[in-house]
Amino acid sequence: MGKLGKKARKFSKKNLQSVLKRKRQLKSLFKRRASKRDRHNAAEDEDEVDIELSNGRNPEAGDIEDISLDAVFSEDDSDVTGDDSESDGYLSEDSSCAHVAESGSEDYLKDSSGGSALWVQNNEIHLDLVQKTKKLNRLQEKDPEFAKFLESYDKGQPFRNEETYSDEDEISNEGMASNEGKFLTSSAVKSWCQLVKEQRSVPALTSLLNGYRAACHYGTKSSGVLDAESWSRIQNSETFCEILMFVLHEADNIFQGLLEISSSNCKKEAILGLKNTSKWKTLRPLIKSYLRSTLFLLSQVTDYEILAFALARLRNSILYFAAFPSLLRRLIKIAVHLWATGGGALSSHSFLIIKDVASVFSSNCFDTCFVKTYKAFIGHCQVLESAVFKHMQFLRSSLVELCSLDMQKSSRKAMVSIKQLAKTLQQGLQMKKEALKKICSWQYVNCIDIWVTFTAANIRDYDLQPLLFMIIQIINGVAVLFSGPRYLPLRLKCIQWLNHLSSSSGIFIPVASLVLDVLEYNISKEGRSNEKAVNLSSAVKLPKHWLKSRNFQEECVSSAIELLAEHFAQWSYHISFPELATIPLIRLKKFIEITSIESFRRLVKRFIDQVEHNIEFVQKKRDEVAFSPKDQQSVESFLQLEKHSGKFPFTQYYRSIMEKAASRNLVLNEKFAGAEKIIKNIQQHPSDMVDVGGKGKGHSVKRKILSHERKNGKKIKV
Repeated sequence: MGKLGKKARKFSKKNLQSVLKRKRQLKSLFKRRASKRDRHNAAEDEDEVDIELSNGRNPEAGDIEDISLDAVFSEDDSDVTGDDSESDGYLSEDSSCAHVAESGSEDYLKDSSGGSALWVQNNEIHLDLVQKTKKLNRLQEKDPEFAKFLESYDKGQPFRNEETYSDEDEISNEGMASNEGKFLTSSAVKSWCQLVKEQRSVPALTSLLNGYRAACHYGTKSSGVLDAESWSRIQNSETFCEILMFVLHEADNIFQGLLEISSSNCKKEAILGLKNTSKWKTLRPLIKSYLRSTLFLLSQVTDYEILAFALARLRNSILYFAAFPSLLRRLIKIAVHLWATGGGALSSHSFLIIKDVASVFSSNCFDTCFVKTYKAFIGHCQVLESAVFKHMQFLRSSLVELCSLDMQKSSRKAMVSIKQLAKTLQQGLQMKKEALKKICSWQYVNCIDIWVTFTAANIRDYDLQPLLFMIIQIINGVAVLFSGPRYLPLRLKCIQWLNHLSSSSGIFIPVASLVLDVLEYNISKEGRSNEKAVNLSSAVKLPKHWLKSRNFQEECVSSAIELLAEHFAQWSYHISFPELATIPLIRLKKFIEITSIESFRRLVKRFIDQVEHNIEFVQKKRDEVAFSPKDQQSVESFLQLEKHSGKFPFTQYYRSIMEKAASRNLVLNEKFAGAEKIIKNIQQHPSDMVDVGGKGKGHSVKRKILSHERKNGKKIKV
């Protein structure tokens, strides 16, 4: 390299030295931080649960204009996919416990100083070797030259001396061969279960959990260092089922007994308070093995009853996840997936686990649960069929219930999502094609539906006025933007949302003009009656050919009367009802003059008569009062006694309208009989499910497991 010029030397003297100095300072700082972090990760049981969201761009503070609806809230899945474990889940067993079914003379005490101490020492050595092996493998992946060096070193210098280690190899091979040829019999499992239940034997529990792990991994290739197939074979399906049922039923009680924790005192703080005790250090690998095996079972099984049963039993042990953050993240991921894709009792039990995690653990757990459930809900509602409509209603209701656990955080996240909806609507008002397509989609509709339900459920107890006014503006904007007859389902949904918000908040929201616009659609005199029925609850946009059918005409008139009756029913006892109903009555009378279909005229005429009768009643009562319109308290108490009695004629008329609407929807749903097959595959009725929450033996689940295993037609090898 040549000599630097004068300008280059001057620049380096002025700038490069400070840059290098700054780099040295940062390097030393990062080293100090890294060393602290390594020490922190080395003691996983000293950590409290701390699940952080992605530290990338935060949409709550940044520009969210071009972010899709399901990506408004960012998340980091890297911490979920990582195992963050020291072993493959296999536990080192006490050799004396392997032949417990034959001898049965040994006493396994929970505080045995000999076997337990040796078992703990062997387990620590095994875990240390596995951890070092993983570190060495990661280093080989990052540095190919180092991997080549190890290969050449292994070829040049053998790792083991055959003469020195010949006896050890022989013993090891004999031990492995004996394990491979030994069946795990039903008598051995029963003996372990008896020892665990009566004497709280830790070695017997270790063997039992290894068998449980093998059963959970049945039919899959183990990814750990020690494969399950090299350790035992389960004799038959009865033994297989007995292991699963006993561990799932009794694991929580056994761990509480060994840790000497009462059911009333079994809290997250109690679990974390045991982290430095000898009991916890002994039982920690066992608890982790049980949790990992159960999570693996949940990720592999497809039968809904078995999944619901395992979730219900795992929920009793959810507090133990406080000591295992990586397993807690995996639990959230599995529970959210089963909640979104399952149905019936499976979705219910999955949501109960999500709710417990969000309420019991740290606030960051609530963030993670909310983000994952929100993204799962938005991701599964891109196409809404009538067959999954009830399931989507459950998902929406449970998501709103989850949000209600932390109103402060939920209201902030709701504001972020609503602002994104507003930006998309603003682009749609500028007639941008992509924005219009996004607005007229189930994702956008269900996103509005979530926050309408959330606001309506909590507006009375919390200050959600900003959310209320923003969501009302968005709904009105959507109704105005898509005002054509093909978008009748979307407009009806907008009116239903506004009525719902008005009734829950007690704030008057004008919807009469939106409803009456439906009656002004170009309804022809003679409509085609042979068109296929369309379920408006599962549609956003109607096909063109359906606009000329008689079904479309009936939907326009009946839906308008139902929604207008709901709106008037909210304010039928208000002192200003006569003024409220004046303009709608004028437009309804004009519709009667225009239309020539007698059934429509008769329906609208009856509605007008009921409204006029209510106007006369309110005016008569209003003339009798002595207070002025400025007396707000007296105005609010006007006709409240009559309102609570519910015997007023217009209230009874509204109930009859709603009953007819319900029967009409029932008949419409019966026309979609082909959807029943999809419903059976997607949803299972809770009445058909096993009582997984009780303390019974779970015979229904047991039959499921046995029938599942007998399909293989061979002995179970795990």
